[in-house]
Amino acid sequence: MAVLTSPPRTRLRFGPQAGLVAATRGVVFTGLMLAGFGLLIVIAGAVLLVALATAVLIMGNGHPRDGHVPLALAGLGAGLALARFAVPAALLGIRALAGLTRQLAADWCGVPIAERPAPPPDRTLSYTGRLRWLAADPGTRRDLGWTAANLLGCMLAAAPAVVITTGLIAFIGPELTREIPPPAFPGNTAGTLIVLGLAIASTGVLAAPLLLRGYGLLARSILAPDGEAELAQRVRQLTQTRTEALDTGASEIRRIERDLHDGAQARLVAMGMTLDAAGQVIDTNPEAARALVLEARDASVKALAELRALIRGIHPPVLADRGLADAIRALALDTPARIALASDLNGRPPAPVESAAYFAVSELLANVSKHAEATQTWIDIRHADEMLRIGVTDNGHGGAAPQDPSRGSGLRGIERRLAAFDGVLAISSPPGGPTAVTMEIPCALSSPKTSSC
Repeated sequence: MAVLTSPPRTRLRFGPQAGLVAATRGVVFTGLMLAGFGLLIVIAGAVLLVALATAVLIMGNGHPRDGHVPLALAGLGAGLALARFAVPAALLGIRALAGLTRQLAADWCGVPIAERPAPPPDRTLSYTGRLRWLAADPGTRRDLGWTAANLLGCMLAAAPAVVITTGLIAFIGPELTREIPPPAFPGNTAGTLIVLGLAIASTGVLAAPLLLRGYGLLARSILAPDGEAELAQRVRQLTQTRTEALDTGASEIRRIERDLHDGAQARLVAMGMTLDAAGQVIDTNPEAARALVLEARDASVKALAELRALIRGIHPPVLADRGLADAIRALALDTPARIALASDLNGRPPAPVESAAYFAVSELLANVSKHAEATQTWIDIRHADEMLRIGVTDNGHGGAAPQDPSRGSGLRGIERRLAAFDGVLAISSPPGGPTAVTMEIPCALSSPKTSSC
């Protein structure tokens, strides 16, 4: 899965399937916690070895006849070796696990967590420089704090799986095999054990989505940057999107100028020269003048067609007249692949948002036609919670690579287009397919009565 920005927000779901999925995800979070604890033990071990060995040497005054001195020197060497080679790698590993937790909290818990603003250290940095960067970055302290406090979080995440397993194995298991002894309490008949086991397992299934959401909220309370860091990150993001919007606008103006110069303008110039030639021969050779006028008429028809195509590329008339859903429906009619469109829009998004969404879908459909080899495409347009959501899914071979411009995916351009409106783009495209692209743009809809259509 390739995620270009923050993934789409998810709603809390309940039910047997959702509960079992949430319980499984809680087990995955527990595995991340254990991996983080292992890395934390490496860091703590290095600090303790150096501290204990130094204390022994100071207390023994480093006397060579002291039997503890060789052991202390060995411990000091081991601690320094861990600090030199293992501690930076462990810190980077903890930051990677915390970053994965941020992503999974948004994907699985429905709790988006802002990424830390500082980039990872350059590999060309020296050991001292890398360690200084890791120690000075506030993100490192947040990630270390989360790793240390993750025991409480994983009690929330792993509790459903523990409860479900207890109900199935400790209560129902004795009725399936004699290897598991039944729990000892008065009245532990077979029927009672089965009923209790199903009740306990059902409780775990029902509570799993809530506890998983609680885990995500706890992770956000520790991993999210503070107000100052978040403000700096927001300023940096707005600066980047503003620069990209200006670059995109300038590039679009250059494209329009080039299309006009090479297309309609050239035809209009040729048409003027043809009419001038016709005026020169109209008295002496009417037939030649008539042929030149007909040629000029054909050139005017072609110039008008090119101007109309250029206008459609800037802002399609059907988008202005009928709205986003109908414009995408008209776009789908011009696409050779089969496309199924579903929409529940009860109003019109702002015109700039409408235009950005339309051209993003147009680019995605072009990608499907060029690269996916798909036979069916589904487009879903929804608006809820002040958010315009558009999903485009195809049954092609997958493998969309937004980081690889040689594949011509154009997904990076779509991301830049949406980022100007605080929009996000999420892509799931495993090898073999299918490819699912979800776009989210925050906006409000105007009522149908006040819209321009």
